[in-house]
Order: sequence, then structure tokens, then C-alpha cells
Amino acid sequence: VPAVVGLALLVVPLAALVGRVDPTTVWTDVTSPEAGAALALSLQTALAATAACIVLGVPLALTIARAGARGAAVLRAIVTVPLVLPPMVGGVALLFLFGRTGWLGAMLGEAGIRIPFTTVAVVIAQTFVALPFLVLALEGALRATGVGYEQTAAALGAGRWRILFRVTLPLAAPGLIAGTVLCFARALGEFGATALFAGNAPGVTQTMPLAIYTAFNGAGVSQGTAVALSLLLLITAIAALLLVRAWRPGGAR
Repeated sequence: VPAVVGLALLVVPLAALVGRVDPTTVWTDVTSPEAGAALALSLQTALAATAACIVLGVPLALTIARAGARGAAVLRAIVTVPLVLPPMVGGVALLFLFGRTGWLGAMLGEAGIRIPFTTVAVVIAQTFVALPFLVLALEGALRATGVGYEQTAAALGAGRWRILFRVTLPLAAPGLIAGTVLCFARALGEFGATALFAGNAPGVTQTMPLAIYTAFNGAGVSQGTAVALSLLLLITAIAALLLVRAWRPGGAR
């Protein structure tokens, strides 16, 4: 009985959301100018954040996977912090770092560069919360494959870059792809850190989650559009989970 109640707690609210969607207006709601702007911005920033996570996360995952047990534990704990940290706290931390009086913000301000409440801030906030998904997924795959094939390739005369792209990453491809998909889905649904660090300006920093929040507070897009965008985010999350399952070893069984 507790298992059924727990499952219902997860499924019934989502079913209620789907039930509120008006099939006769859902396409119009999703393609309205306001919703289109929020959707386009979300896709653009999520893709940019995912690319940044790959560039930064692959070396970090390699470092953790090849570190000693104690060092790996410390690095893994640091990477995990954004997963357990309230997103609002992450937004405040980014604001204090890149704000006008922040550690980096003051120096950037002298150069005429302002990051908070811009589209760049959205990408940074999304990267901050999504990076752990890629790092942890890839680090687990790298640790599982070991270093035997890499050592063999090195003994045969392969250089570091050749080993990385011809041996290490292909062996860890399921973890890399799973982490990338989860990273993109998390970036697409980011709300808290973005709201505090980037703001909620339509067409500039208002992503889909922010448009949904604004609609249910009586401004911006209509509630019908907000429900349609919520359904779109739900479909994206389910698709991401299905892709991750498909790329896991034995996932197609």
C-alpha cells in the first residue's frame, strides 16, 4: 500500500497536468509569440550550457576517474554540491561572484562587461546546475572501463590525444551520451538560479520555466500557454529518460 501511494504521489499530479491541456488550443498556445520567444531562448541557452558542460565536464570527469580514492571522493563531493544545493542559493552565489561588487564582477565591470541579468547569465546558471549530471555519469563510466586499454594503446605508441579520442571516450560513450542528455534536460528546466542571477526579462532571460511561473502569477503568457509549455517540458524530461535508458548497457533488453 505505501508503494502504491508513493507511486500515485508521483504520477497523479502529472496526470492532472496533462488533463488540463486543451487539445484544441495546445498548438496555438505553444506557438504564440510570447511562448515562442521563451521556447527559443530555452533551447538556445540549454544547448549552449550543454556545450559548456561537455567542454568543462569531460576533463573534470577524467580527473576524478583517474584520481586516487581520497582525492576522487573530495572532488566528487564538490561536484555533487549543486545537486543538493537549493537553486536559489546557487543564484545568489553566482550573483555575488559576477555582480557589480562581486569578486569577478568588479573586474569585468571595469572592462565594461556586465553579466548579471543577461542571456549569458542564463547560460552560466544552467551550466552551474547541469554540470554535475554530465560529470557524475561520465566519471562512473570511465571508472568502470578502467585503464587497461589505455595502457595497451600507450604501449603501442599512441599519444595522449589519440588515446583520449580513439580509446577512452569511445569506451565511455554510453556514460557521455547519458550525461549529455540529462545535462540538456536539466538546463532546459532550470528555474531558481536563473531567476535570481539572470532575471525574468521577456526575450532576454525569460526561459520556459520562468514564463510558466510568470503566467501563474497573473502576468506574461496566458495560463493555457503555461500549461502547454509545462506539458512540453514534461515530454522533454520523459524523452531524456528514455534516451538515457536506451544508451545504458543492456538498456534495450
